[in-house]
Amino acid sequence: MNSSIEHVDVLIVGAGISGIGAAYYLQSMRAGTTFAIVEARADIGGTWDLFRYPGIRSDSDLHTFSYEFKPWENEKAIASAGAIMSYLRETVVENDIAKSIRFGHKVIDASWSSADARWLVQVERVATGEHVTMSCRWFFCASGYYRYDEGYTPEFPGRERFTGQIVHPQHWPQDLDYRGKRVVVIGSGATAVTLVPAMAETAGHVTMLQRSPTYILPVPSEDRIANTLPKLVGRDRAYAVTRTKNVAKQRLVWRLCQQYPRAARRLIRYLNAKQLPKGYPVDEHFRPSYNPWDQRLCAVPDADMFKAIRAGRASVVTDAIDTFTERGIRLQSGRELEADIIITATGLNLLAFGGIKLSVDGVAVNVAEKVAFKGFLLNDVPNFAYMFGYTNSSWTLKVGLVCEHFCRLLAHMDRNGHTICYPQLPAEMPTRPLLEVTSGYVQRAAGLFPHQGAEGVWRTCMDYRADRKMLRDGPVDDDHLQFATSATTSTRELALTG
Repeated sequence: MNSSIEHVDVLIVGAGISGIGAAYYLQSMRAGTTFAIVEARADIGGTWDLFRYPGIRSDSDLHTFSYEFKPWENEKAIASAGAIMSYLRETVVENDIAKSIRFGHKVIDASWSSADARWLVQVERVATGEHVTMSCRWFFCASGYYRYDEGYTPEFPGRERFTGQIVHPQHWPQDLDYRGKRVVVIGSGATAVTLVPAMAETAGHVTMLQRSPTYILPVPSEDRIANTLPKLVGRDRAYAVTRTKNVAKQRLVWRLCQQYPRAARRLIRYLNAKQLPKGYPVDEHFRPSYNPWDQRLCAVPDADMFKAIRAGRASVVTDAIDTFTERGIRLQSGRELEADIIITATGLNLLAFGGIKLSVDGVAVNVAEKVAFKGFLLNDVPNFAYMFGYTNSSWTLKVGLVCEHFCRLLAHMDRNGHTICYPQLPAEMPTRPLLEVTSGYVQRAAGLFPHQGAEGVWRTCMDYRADRKMLRDGPVDDDHLQFATSATTSTRELALTG
């Protein structure tokens, strides 16, 4: 090993909510384990630092989206990106994690050597273009699944004819002035339902143009129980109770939608109709063709989008685009929507493991051919872990469980003298896509991601209670896990300790 190469036990990719969580658990559970975080951007936060469009907020309650080890104390349970960033900054400062973060460091590729039981990781210093090499025992990918350099925009006929501004939310101009202007937001997902009420506060009028409806659920922005309990039972106990309550509520909603989709559809329609003006065409604009939770539900805090519609500051149009025109958008119905600004809230591009090229002993790894094990390892890829949160509840709920299990796995390897670990597939196991929601952005990228098995440890669980049983309470060792010790590593470590 070249002495000029920085070596750590665990190299974490990404300083977002997953990477910061991984750093905390390594510090608290593995005091002797060295680690570093490499982050391509200039700040922590990942998604919460990247997106800057008006009104950006969580669509999960922060009592479950926050870390289990650090209570969420803001009164808003559905919180803004600014509040989330403040929480993450506090976490970094309180746990002295900043010293371990290398900002402006983008990972290009990582090569595993079984002989050395090491990853050699090629990193680009973004500011200079210089390439440096780092070495690690474990490569932990906490980069999320969004492609940060570009969002998804379909081809719109006549786009070049439009004389106003066209903006994608992922690339929001800091100086965009929409006061008093006519705005059309194309899309009906979480980004669109966030933008519409936020922009409607000062815009002349905001129209949400959707090809088909999405399930939109009004939720309170504050959790009264969470805000009252600390005065009665103390901060930490109140947080634990609130977190348990909200996990149970998320699970109940998910199961209701899965087991009784018709009842769930009727309930959501009732809640929507209750918020809309009398005689409003609810079924035209708020009745999706799919069942609830086939795609992620869109939460609107304090029914803000419905309030904007009732006040006449916003409207919804359900139609297909024929072409852009000089003055706006002509629809297939023949109607024309005039606009000064068009926002293409048309989705995201996904990227598996940050687009990092992986190889094992000189052979390139095609991650799309791999199968997930316990939702954080890949078959036949040694000493590689990743973080992928829940799609049907708060992402961060899985961060704690996976990181705890990962630390227990490292301890197991130390006790038994192992330096190499990887899962091995059973023969002829059927697989399915890793992501099973039907959202367009997921379906477009399905072929880029690993697969999952049908059951047991090969099934990527989306149930927090079941994951707790497996990851927190269950054993680390498994018949499908292969452990080994590199002779080269053993000799080197003996020399170092001697």
